[in-house]
Amino acid sequence: MEQQVDTILDKVMDIPGNIGCVLANSQGLCLGVKGNASEQSAGIIVAISDLASKLNPTSSAPVISLESNDKICLIHKHGITGAIYKQKGA
Repeated sequence: MEQQVDTILDKVMDIPGNIGCVLANSQGLCLGVKGNASEQSAGIIVAISDLASKLNPTSSAPVISLESNDKICLIHKHGITGAIYKQKGA
């Protein structure tokens, strides 16, 4: 499974504008991280995804977008939870 995770992370990082990514399991354990991202954020990313899904429990898992001055963080859960960090304007 570790090789599959690395392959996914590499594919995400190959996309122009992506500067980091994190994958986490449902308990918030970091499965993998690449680029400008922190494995310590895995639990927070899962918690944000879980809380956002409670806003409308009958719909599919939401895509959460968090923005700062220069970055965007996209969070989505599909079995495992992933976060992609993008450079704004890229």
